[in-house]
Formats: sequence, structure tokens, C-alpha cells
Amino acid sequence: MTTLWDRFKFAVATDLDAVVAKKEEKNPLALLNRYISEAENQTTATGKWVERQSQLNGKLEKELAEASAMLDKRQNQLDLAQSSGEADLADFAAMEVDAYAARVAVLQNNLDENIAELTGLEHRYEEMKHKVKDMKVKQLQLMGKENATRAHHQMDKVLSPELVAERIGSFDDMASYITTLGAKVEERHERSAMERRLESLEKNSANQKEIV
Repeated sequence: MTTLWDRFKFAVATDLDAVVAKKEEKNPLALLNRYISEAENQTTATGKWVERQSQLNGKLEKELAEASAMLDKRQNQLDLAQSSGEADLADFAAMEVDAYAARVAVLQNNLDENIAELTGLEHRYEEMKHKVKDMKVKQLQLMGKENATRAHHQMDKVLSPELVAERIGSFDDMASYITTLGAKVEERHERSAMERRLESLEKNSANQKEIV
């Protein structure tokens, strides 16, 4: 005679989809989806910083070109003033040469450092993009396994409902099953319905031997 608890177990077994939906936040695929979204946002933000670094290098190159041009110009003017005997102009030109020479040195040093930083940033930026791509591949893999797991569960409900109920068992067993359903997508994917039926057969056989 079917007990009330047995009927309740079968009822729960046919309505686990709703429970799974409530446990989505514990599903590894849901966690991966959220992590990919965050990684994509961070990668986009990083790309903007890399672009800004490149723009700064462009500005430094422009400033360096202008300072170098003025240095050459003042050096030529210094030579001309000295050869012309214009002492005051030569002094002014010499002061200008020193100022532009110092500026060129500072700008060149800054540009070299920024280029090195940009190279490092570009390398790491490319690594980030590859990482996001790898995670998306993993996402597809988990989606396939989750889909297969859900399909197996649906087929079990029709082909082997007694096994679904058996896996639920007591109240405690049912709670444990529901809690771990989403967290063990890969493990449940590897175990087919046929494998579970073989395990059940083996268990029943062992129980009969004990009774005998």
C-alpha cells in the first residue's frame, strides 16, 4: 500500500524544476556567468586605460618634437650670435639651449617610461581578453553539461520514477539532494540513468542476500 510519504516523494520528484530555479545562485554555471560579466566590464575599462596611455605617449612625443626643434633652433642662434660678437644675444641663446636641453632630456625619459608601461599594459590587456574568451568556452561546456543533466532528470521521471524517489529518500535526504543539485552539474552529467539503475540493482541484490 502506497504511503502518504511515498506519494509526497513522487510529487516532489515531478516538481524539482521549480526547486532548481530557486537554487540558480548556487549553480556553477550561474556563478561563471556572473564572473564573465564582471570580467568583461573590467576588460572594457582596462582597454580605455590602455588607450589613454597610448594617447599620453602621443602627447609626450609631440612635446618632445617641439622641444627638440626649439633646442636645435636656439643652438643655431647661439652659434650665430657668438660668431657675430653679440654677447648679450649669445648669453640669452645659451640660457635657452640649456633650458630646452633639460626639457628634452626629461621628456625623453618620460616617453621611454610610458612606452615601457604601455607595452606591459597591452600584453596584460591581451591576456585579459584571452582569459575572458577561455571562460566563455568553459561557459559553453557547462551549459552543455547542465542541459544534459536536466534532460537526464526529465527522462528519469518518465523512465525510472522510482529511482528519482529513491534518491530523494527521507526529508533529510531530499533537502540534501536539492541543495547539491546545482553544485554538482558535472558529476551528475557523468552518471547516466543506466548507471544509476545498475547501482540500484546491485543494492537490492545485496539487501536480498542479507535477508536470506
